[in-house]
Amino acid sequence: MDKTEPAPDSLITLSLPVEGMTCAACSSRLERQLGKLEGVSAAVVNLAMERADVTFDPGALSGADIAETVTKTGFTVPTQSLEVAVEGMTCAACSSRLERMLNKLPGVEEAVVNLATERAQVTARAGLAGVADVINTVEKAGFKGKAVEDPDAQLAEEEAKAAGRLRRELLVLIGSLALTIPFFVQMAFMWVGREDMMMPGLVQLVLATLVQFGAGSRFYGPAWKALRAGSGNMDLLVALGTSAAWGLSVYMMFFSTWSDGGHEHYHFGAAASVITLVLLGRFLEGRAKRGTTAAIRALMHLRPETARVRRDGREVEVPASLVATGDDVVVRPGERMPVDGVILEGTTQVDEALITGESLPVAKETGDSVTGGSINGEGLVLVRATAVGADSALARIIRLVQDAQASKAPVQHLVDKVSAVFVPLVIAIAAAAYGRDLWIGWGHEEAIITAVTVLVVACPCALGLATPTAIMVGTGSAARAGILIKDAEALELAHKVDTVVFDKTGTLTEGRPTVREVVSADGDGEGLLHLAASAQQGSEHPLARAILTAAGEVALAPVSDFQARTGRGLSATVEGRALVIGNRRLMAEEGIDTATLEEKAAALESQGATVMWVAADGTLQGVIGVADTVKPGAAAAVKRLRDAGLNPVMLTGDNPASAAAIATQVGINDVLAEVLPEDKAGEVERLRAEGRTVAMVGDGINDAPALAAAHVGIAMGTGTDVAMHTAGVTLMRGETGLVADALRASKATYVKIWQNLFWAFIYNIIMIPLAVLGYLTPVMAGAAMAMSSVSVVSNSLLLKRWKPSTGGRS
Repeated sequence: MDKTEPAPDSLITLSLPVEGMTCAACSSRLERQLGKLEGVSAAVVNLAMERADVTFDPGALSGADIAETVTKTGFTVPTQSLEVAVEGMTCAACSSRLERMLNKLPGVEEAVVNLATERAQVTARAGLAGVADVINTVEKAGFKGKAVEDPDAQLAEEEAKAAGRLRRELLVLIGSLALTIPFFVQMAFMWVGREDMMMPGLVQLVLATLVQFGAGSRFYGPAWKALRAGSGNMDLLVALGTSAAWGLSVYMMFFSTWSDGGHEHYHFGAAASVITLVLLGRFLEGRAKRGTTAAIRALMHLRPETARVRRDGREVEVPASLVATGDDVVVRPGERMPVDGVILEGTTQVDEALITGESLPVAKETGDSVTGGSINGEGLVLVRATAVGADSALARIIRLVQDAQASKAPVQHLVDKVSAVFVPLVIAIAAAAYGRDLWIGWGHEEAIITAVTVLVVACPCALGLATPTAIMVGTGSAARAGILIKDAEALELAHKVDTVVFDKTGTLTEGRPTVREVVSADGDGEGLLHLAASAQQGSEHPLARAILTAAGEVALAPVSDFQARTGRGLSATVEGRALVIGNRRLMAEEGIDTATLEEKAAALESQGATVMWVAADGTLQGVIGVADTVKPGAAAAVKRLRDAGLNPVMLTGDNPASAAAIATQVGINDVLAEVLPEDKAGEVERLRAEGRTVAMVGDGINDAPALAAAHVGIAMGTGTDVAMHTAGVTLMRGETGLVADALRASKATYVKIWQNLFWAFIYNIIMIPLAVLGYLTPVMAGAAMAMSSVSVVSNSLLLKRWKPSTGGRS
């Protein structure tokens, strides 16, 4: 029976951390199982980040059902400790009632409420229940709750756990290595013909058994879980291979050579060496994988732990997580800004390099905005908080980078299909090699060793790590340069772009137009400007702001009957006069004759100015020329795109003459002028229909549909939140040159993905046949397998060397 598809508007996405995955076969198996659940629309499992993102209908199943599926498939959803301060409890009945309510929360495994300390300590499955859920329950019970831990403390706890895990793995590796060294020494003697230096069989048995079932015990649990789930993974291959070598040696010792003193050629050394080498590979891989998340950790460390809040005329130091919107925060020279805000007092220079990639400090004064995490320079400033916690720019950046690193590139789906059949195929090949050796007359010992080597040499880990590790490092390096890539699909598509469409205002130009000239039909330019400014008051359009700024501080006349005429201008009533202000198209619609000022208007347009026609009571009153300034470096940025073989296109609502003047300044030949906001997406679709791969660069609300219509939307971070939410790539600085850098970062990452996949596939294509033909020993196979994953991750880490060509710091 087909799975019922949930309604799109009812879907939610749950992100669960998953422990116990060791290779691509694991992640693929879990993804398949989650995808089969009724109500699940999409399931993406990322091996490198050890995370499962599941989009599902909450009416069909719960988060607990998803976590249960993870467990049944053989993996673990880790628990987290949450602590909430509770106010309002007066007796044991209060704490008992709250404890019962908390224990009923989905995902909560244990909740303990302490009346004396006024604390609720909750152990919950990560991703199913968080601090917010606990606080909501506390408030439903009639009390007040506040989180004890801040995000930085949580990060420190996670890093401590990861570091502790690596330390434990190192200790196990050292123990396994100490027990395996005698076998390495024995092999060295064998290579020089000193077989008399071999260890007694019982000594070999004791050492190998300690390694096999001590250090190697970590392979058996995941292997058994995979078998129960009807699948396989790398642990299964290692467990089968080493157990076969160990079991064969035990058989040989007790049934073949016990009477001659136990100096036969056993294979205990092969089993122990393989386990030790695989553990070494995993340890090195774990160290390298921590390097792939360095960008996230660097961003998280930008948040200061404390802030100085000015209250009642004095400074109070509080945890940064407790600063509220509207609080006034004192930031001393050299300190990091604890919040997003606006400077109320003081002037300074702010280093925003790790947030925007801008290498030079930025001057800030009263009224300027600052971003949390940036470094204050030499000035003492008072900042009013405008965004804190999850609403801050830094938190949004971290979420964007995390989401990009957790997403799955389209090429990964091919890898998943290969991984799904890889382990069963390897086991089949090993069985076939065993049968072939027996058929040609070799003994069971030689046949088993061949099969063991085949099992050990195959490594699905490298396949599973090839794509996600490259994406993690690539997006992290781009983020340090001020380029935020939202998802892996945008990353993979960006390298294919051949056409870059620029919205003019705010991308190629500064987006802060100014009035260049006022031409009045009756010679009263000041009166015309006052009339136009009165009609524009309250408008946030860049052209309106330019006129209002030019009018200055003079009192404006009241306006009524205001009506925006999208893509054309506006109409309004000022001082009893019916005004119409806008472009030629609007004048034509209103039947207003513009012939008397056409020559002057054409001259302004040839200089790149946008001409605003002003008419009152059906009669032309004059024109106002408003011009924007081309961004420094815009021409050089366009040249870089052209040199790279890309076709730049300018898209604007301006008239053709003004648009052509700006296009000439920046070096663009292909201009689409007089395009209404609602038609921009249609122009992008037309370019796509011509077979082009299109990137759209914009910054305004009216650019959002075009950004969504393009293969890759690129939003300027100086623009609106709507544009940044719609786009697949956000540039944190308003530098046009970052567009080319974003495409370069995509290409570098994509190349690295295919390099990783090539080496992962070619390794197995070469090594498995060599093992089948008997040219490898189990020890050689173990060493090769261990290094294959390490080499893939190390190759991805080379992306850390990527740097932007523009002025940012990487």
